[in-house]
Amino acid sequence: MSRWPEHPIVQAPMAGGPSTPELAAAVSDAGGLGFLAAGYKTPEAMRADITATRRLTSRPFGMNVFMPSLEEPDPSAVAAYRDRLAPEAARLGVAPGTPADRDDAYDAKIADLLADPPPFVGFTFGCPAPDVIRAFQERGTAVVVTVTTAAEARLASAADALCLQGSEAGGHRGSFTNTSDDPVPLRALLREVSAFTRQPLIAAGGLATASHVAEVLALGAVAAQIGTAFVRCPESGANPVHKAALADPRFTSTALTRAFSGRPARGLVNRFLTEHSAHAPAAYPDVHYVTSPLRRAAAAQGDPEGLNLWAGESYRQATETPAAVLVARLTP
Repeated sequence: MSRWPEHPIVQAPMAGGPSTPELAAAVSDAGGLGFLAAGYKTPEAMRADITATRRLTSRPFGMNVFMPSLEEPDPSAVAAYRDRLAPEAARLGVAPGTPADRDDAYDAKIADLLADPPPFVGFTFGCPAPDVIRAFQERGTAVVVTVTTAAEARLASAADALCLQGSEAGGHRGSFTNTSDDPVPLRALLREVSAFTRQPLIAAGGLATASHVAEVLALGAVAAQIGTAFVRCPESGANPVHKAALADPRFTSTALTRAFSGRPARGLVNRFLTEHSAHAPAAYPDVHYVTSPLRRAAAAQGDPEGLNLWAGESYRQATETPAAVLVARLTP
């Protein structure tokens, strides 16, 4: 990729608040590659983030898009989970949400991006159609697809680069299907995929130090994608409750859960995750909509036990460090 940044550091796109124009611009200005997140945003809000980032930096940056959910959930399972959460909602003074649009305005976002694309466009939860990939490439935009298995990597062979997401990663699993298969650790995934492709590989999952970055580069990656380590940066838009929880000694581990969104995601083990994980259906983004009012209320009330505290396995390394300083520290 001709516009690859000076340093092998990619700031992970983190939907739901953490990824801001200020964070992406700071990372890119420091010689890394900043990424915005279109997930859960309207096409207009996505475009506003691109415009704001261009005002803040002249360096390359990227925008990440969620692929539409293809699986049809069981409505009765979603309804049962919504009923289960009614006492939680009542305690917080809200009502559980109602499932809504399932494709995250995908077509409108693609049309907007193709009209005026940033240098990089990433995709999560699947691989776009070949004509979409070609359309971006013809406009000089590099396409990055997140994969979690070797089989997914083979399906994304037309992409300019692959982001290999290991089991250690915080936030949502970027898998193509909403399954509960055992996730593959990053280093094993790197070895397996690098054996059959020459595509540039971006390593993601539990990476939070320069030694971690050096290790994945030695295994064949061209860069390390870092998410959780950037959450506590002042440029991050993460909720203050989330930022504080990453350093709170009461939270001692992470786990994968569908409790908050209906799709596996890694977060700090808190009360909500513990009580509801076993009951959450594989229904994304339906469960996301159901729990959204509860999560917003918990955050507003300063309750870390009731919201999604996405975190990778190296979350204790996250500090209140400016993004530019963090890029320098992460670079081997």
